[in-house]
Amino acid sequence: MHPWQAFILGVIEGITEYLPVSSTGHLIVAQRVMGIGIGGPESKAAADAFAVCIQGGAILAVVGLYWRRVLQMIRGVLGKDAEGLKLAIAIIAGFLPAAVLGMLLSHWIKAHLFNMGTVSLSWIVGGIAILVVARWWQKKSVEKEGLELKDLTWQLALMIGLLQCVALCPGTSRSLMTICGGLLVGLSVRAAIEYSFLLGVLTLTAATAKEAMAKVQDLDPVYNTLFGGTKLMLHAYGPMPLLIGIIAAAVSAALSVKWLVAYLQSHGLSIFGWYRIALGLTIAGLIVGGVFSA
Repeated sequence: MHPWQAFILGVIEGITEYLPVSSTGHLIVAQRVMGIGIGGPESKAAADAFAVCIQGGAILAVVGLYWRRVLQMIRGVLGKDAEGLKLAIAIIAGFLPAAVLGMLLSHWIKAHLFNMGTVSLSWIVGGIAILVVARWWQKKSVEKEGLELKDLTWQLALMIGLLQCVALCPGTSRSLMTICGGLLVGLSVRAAIEYSFLLGVLTLTAATAKEAMAKVQDLDPVYNTLFGGTKLMLHAYGPMPLLIGIIAAAVSAALSVKWLVAYLQSHGLSIFGWYRIALGLTIAGLIVGGVFSA
């Protein structure tokens, strides 16, 4: 992997991780266009590990922007902030469903769903879902502004977490499911976005740690050990592309998050729905035309 390729992938990860457009889907397409991960099982495993590990940059961006909330939750766990403890419990409740289901299905998902056909279909279906939710929220918000983050109970958070499970399918978007889930349980736009970001920190940290420590089955025995995925990735690319990808993801994610908060409060979700549908149809057309394989 060349440094410029790592930079582009990092920027794509950072921009799309917290937008409701699916960072995984964009990375799969970008890797395919640049010819990364198409040289066989070992090449694909290295590319998959790289795509997950650069999420570390997106995690750092949100922790940096929302450090007060993170500190509040830490104080809550230590028994010094009741509101912080309530929020920490809500984050954990939202995280658990996808964590359990992800552990059970991760190998099957990678084997059967990490492909262009799945991403294309998920983009289209998710785009339609965004338009439906945006229309519903527009009517509802006239009558009621919505709950704030301090009003979020663990029961409501669990419902958002169950919706996040849908995002295990590549192309669906974790941010899409958690932001829309927040709106559906009654949160305000700002609260739904902030909860999505904070939940993402825990979810992405767990996913990144899991991928970094993962074994790689059916390849050289040296990779079928703890940290096999990381060893394979570093052997294939070296440490510099990973560092470049993480830094690029951190900077672009910080800019993307600040823009998204301002944009959604004044314009809503609809533009992302239309974007997803247009992109999904474009990729579907390229598959049908033989440019990409499904």
